[in-house]
Amino acid sequence: MAKPNFIELADEEQIPILYEDRSVMAIDKPPGWMLVPFSWQKTNRNLQTAITSSIAAGDYWARSRNLKYLRNIHRLDADTTGILLLGKSQGAVNSLGDLFESRKMEKVYMAVVIGVPKQDEWICQLRLAPNPEEIGQVKVDPRGGKDAETHFRVLQRSQNTALIEASPITGRTHQIRVHLAETGHPVVGDPLYSVQGSSTEGPRRTNRRGVKLGLRAVSLAYIDPFTQRRVQINAPTEGFLREFRFG
Repeated sequence: MAKPNFIELADEEQIPILYEDRSVMAIDKPPGWMLVPFSWQKTNRNLQTAITSSIAAGDYWARSRNLKYLRNIHRLDADTTGILLLGKSQGAVNSLGDLFESRKMEKVYMAVVIGVPKQDEWICQLRLAPNPEEIGQVKVDPRGGKDAETHFRVLQRSQNTALIEASPITGRTHQIRVHLAETGHPVVGDPLYSVQGSSTEGPRRTNRRGVKLGLRAVSLAYIDPFTQRRVQINAPTEGFLREFRFG
């Protein structure tokens, strides 16, 4: 039998595999799955724990690949969908992780925002730091924050929302979400950085707060540290665009 082109977890949820080679696997992460510190291991929505348990159980998607190890190389927020890169060995996790740390990983997201930006393109370089008053949130901190840079480009405009391409140069927690909120155009469905996030007109199908978060990782590109070949990984966008009424 052929290797399945998806990961099937214990609850029978199938997560599409977008790309695979000898060292990595890229999946299309659904909303609602967390990639969190060890202290959260008991949650049933911890994606890393679910994958590790599935491999240990000898589930067919892993057994057909003789896969013994698979670990996330970077993180996506729980309700952000799209490309998540996983390493098949600790060496791959380290080597590919270095590309993220050294800003050699090209990342592109699509974001649906509240309101319509006047400019077509802009760069945000507001420094970011954890918000001591709100655990789990990030704030702009010009003096104590870490450098953060995101390039934005408007792809489409509608009456009340806009479709944005976001290319983060750095990889700070919630970087795109905070940078967009600070421009006055927070991501649709964002419960942390937009008071309108749970009431904006738009899709109402998922997200624990009632509205799907309008943020999707759609592209990763890098030079493979083992083969020196360029790798380009793309996630499908049709469903995302359709849900947020863009075409």
